[in-house]
Amino acid sequence: MDKTADFEIFLMVPPGLEHPLAAEARDLGFKVSQIIPGGVVTRGGWSDVWRANLCLRGATRVLARIGEFRAFHLAQLDKRARKFPWADVLRADVPVKVETSTNKKSKIYHAGAATQRIETALTEEMGIQISEDAPLTVKLRIDDNTCVFSIDTSGEALHKRGHKPAVGKAPMRESMAAMFLRECGYSGTEPVVDPMCGSGTFVLEAAEIAAGVHPGRSRAFAFEQLASFDAAAWDAMKEDTAQTQPAVAFYGSDRNAGAVNMAQKNAARAGVDEVCHFTHASISDLQPPAGPKGLVMINPPYGARIGNKKLLFALYGSVGEVLMSRFKGWRVGIVTSDTSLAKATKLPFLPTGAPVAHGGLKVRLFKTDPLA
Repeated sequence: MDKTADFEIFLMVPPGLEHPLAAEARDLGFKVSQIIPGGVVTRGGWSDVWRANLCLRGATRVLARIGEFRAFHLAQLDKRARKFPWADVLRADVPVKVETSTNKKSKIYHAGAATQRIETALTEEMGIQISEDAPLTVKLRIDDNTCVFSIDTSGEALHKRGHKPAVGKAPMRESMAAMFLRECGYSGTEPVVDPMCGSGTFVLEAAEIAAGVHPGRSRAFAFEQLASFDAAAWDAMKEDTAQTQPAVAFYGSDRNAGAVNMAQKNAARAGVDEVCHFTHASISDLQPPAGPKGLVMINPPYGARIGNKKLLFALYGSVGEVLMSRFKGWRVGIVTSDTSLAKATKLPFLPTGAPVAHGGLKVRLFKTDPLA
């Protein structure tokens, strides 16, 4: 498989965020062919795989479909796995991990046995070492007796941008925050305020979008260990971006001084500290910044992991009062797992979208038009 080859690329995303990811992918020039639960399907070559990892804010992983064949029993799987063109994609000197999923529609239903056959083929045909902590993962999905092989080209999940080591309790993942910002109509041209900013995720994502920087600029990816990798072309792709100075500023506050300190450090590491302003303050102190109106984005406690739920009704009520009285003309986005808490704000929310899986919970985005 050469670098100009055309194959299926699967962009993984938490269920519920497929459509905003598809919209982002289209905006970046990817041809979306299908939207399915948990992801978006596009096609392209290895340079498209690199670009997806580097540029997409909403994807959690990028899988490259490297081939498939039919197999009705383990001996057939073994034989065909040995003839599979692994050397087009994998290097003999880079260890791999194999993960298999199957279902009752297939005659090969034992995932462990299937994994073992693939591992043996890789070891005996290419001399590849199998390791649980390998930098590359080969994924085999057996569905209706078709064995589909993919490579996880991302490595660590893509929400780990590489410049935000400091996080607080129950943080919003960067990829999820980016999609919620998009769902609220944010495009990088207006200020964003987060009065419960924690480690600064919403504020930093908003500032990076406004600055036009790539989310994956600070980290390494699994595809750098593949036979198809071209270091010079990759370096050129990373350099092909012009960071712009945002025309607006971004504001975060939190009643936890430690969180504010974390957010400031994270903004500095991300290179957006000049346009991000963090203060130690409670909701009752919140005032709109001078300048144009924009978006208030909040991920408050839900009561499931942090906070006493009974006390949270008063907190959400205070949030609503402050925003309704002081932030006229601003739009609001609130992410919570509890509809009754959202309603306690008494904000005029628009109809909600699909629930999104987040840390074992189902959260929803509650958003408004500009407040009257």
